[in-house]
Amino acid sequence: MTTSQSATDQPGGAAPVACTLSSAGLAAQAGRWEQLIARAMTERTETADGLHVSFRPEPGVEEELRRLVAVENECCSWAAWAVETNAGATVLDVRSTGPGIATLHRMFRSAKRA
Repeated sequence: MTTSQSATDQPGGAAPVACTLSSAGLAAQAGRWEQLIARAMTERTETADGLHVSFRPEPGVEEELRRLVAVENECCSWAAWAVETNAGATVLDVRSTGPGIATLHRMFRSAKRA
């Protein structure tokens, strides 16, 4: 979920923690995330390098999650966003390094589960 447009320089040439979306694009993306989370998120787990977020496998959920992740992979290249599916859930797996991990851990904290 895109949360910030400010950059933080990363040591070792890593990508800065920044979003390349415009203010309007950022607001639209955040709104889409909020709708999907309210509709279908069931669990949010912080990992050592990011997050796992589970969603109910309802019609349209996987497709919307994949569309959101495609945008995130373009605008927030400091993290690796992936969608996995199984019989019981559609799961967002997002990982980063350095300051990106703390940024990921802040994401979706205040989100209301479905």
